Amino acid sequence: MPRKPNSPFRPPQKKSEAIEILDRPARPPRGGRESARDEDAQPQDPNAHLNADPRAPRSPRGGRGGSRQGGDASRREDAHLSALGQVERGERTPRGRPQGQAKGRNNAPTTLTEPERLQKVLAQAGVASRREIEEWVVAGRISVNGLPASLGQKIGPGDRVKVNGKLIPLRFTQRSPRVLIYHKPEGEIVSRDDPEGRPTVFERLPVLRKGRWLAVGRLDFNTSGLLLFTNDGDLANKLMHPRYELEREYAVRLLGELTEEQAKSLTEGIQLEDGPAKFNTLRDEGGEGANHWYRVTISEGRNREVRRMFEAVGLTVSRLMRVRYGAVELPARLKRGMWMEMPEADACKLAGVAAPQRQGQDEKRAKRPPKMHRTTPSSR
Repeated sequence: MPRKPNSPFRPPQKKSEAIEILDRPARPPRGGRESARDEDAQPQDPNAHLNADPRAPRSPRGGRGGSRQGGDASRREDAHLSALGQVERGERTPRGRPQGQAKGRNNAPTTLTEPERLQKVLAQAGVASRREIEEWVVAGRISVNGLPASLGQKIGPGDRVKVNGKLIPLRFTQRSPRVLIYHKPEGEIVSRDDPEGRPTVFERLPVLRKGRWLAVGRLDFNTSGLLLFTNDGDLANKLMHPRYELEREYAVRLLGELTEEQAKSLTEGIQLEDGPAKFNTLRDEGGEGANHWYRVTISEGRNREVRRMFEAVGLTVSRLMRVRYGAVELPARLKRGMWMEMPEADACKLAGVAAPQRQGQDEKRAKRPPKMHRTTPSSR
């Protein structure tokens, strides 16, 4: 007879839940997705042993969010982008994500901007004209990333530029310039600050949200007429620079009679304290006695030049009014102390840039005739 075991008989026990889970056949992945790779399984990649060094980058892990690129940066698909330019501020790539692919975006292109000269960028932002900015750089009033700026320095979107310690918001996209036509009356100065407290032309202008209005040239305290303003430093420099020789036309009322000899000397050239000067044209507009008017044109705008030229031949100007600056004429319906904004297409043509294409309501608004405005100066 077979020998009976010493241990008592025990009925078979049910497998534990953990064992049952391990014994179950693997389910196919939902939606055809591949299941996550078992880290304890043998690697299928023949080059997997290269990742054995703990200092080397870890192998990419599969998952719902897709694979992450790692390893040698030179082998990445977007490695060539680092040689094309600088990524704009605000587009910094998070760690472990390919460049140009920000969070929540699928392969969003990286925005690259070529650096531009400091004075050009600040002039486009309406800070001042290029000539003024160059003077500020020399005076040490402008810094770039905490260091003093230098003439000809180039900046990009990631640079922080400060003028007199104040951070300047920069724009690297072309925008349409704005131009104001103002009929300056006598008794206003073309300056923002006056020690004597006299009224200034800037008190008559609308307020800009960004930048500031730049006066294109100047008119004397007792001179009236056409005065242009713009928020574009490049355009202001173009309209004022002597090399462009933009013609200015004035209506002049004289005390005394202008002889032919005097008129000839004024058109052929006379000598002033700051150099020679002459009128391009001088035309008699008629009148009698103390109300005799003339029209003169000149291609420069030195201080009180028209008045000083007539004084050099023994005549006194009793009234002086500018009626044209280059191709811009003083509108007859624009009364003294009033301003109007030049249509966008005309402003772009004046600046030599392409006007943006408008559609719908914007196109209708652009075709409307400009309105005349009168701004009441603020109380002092």
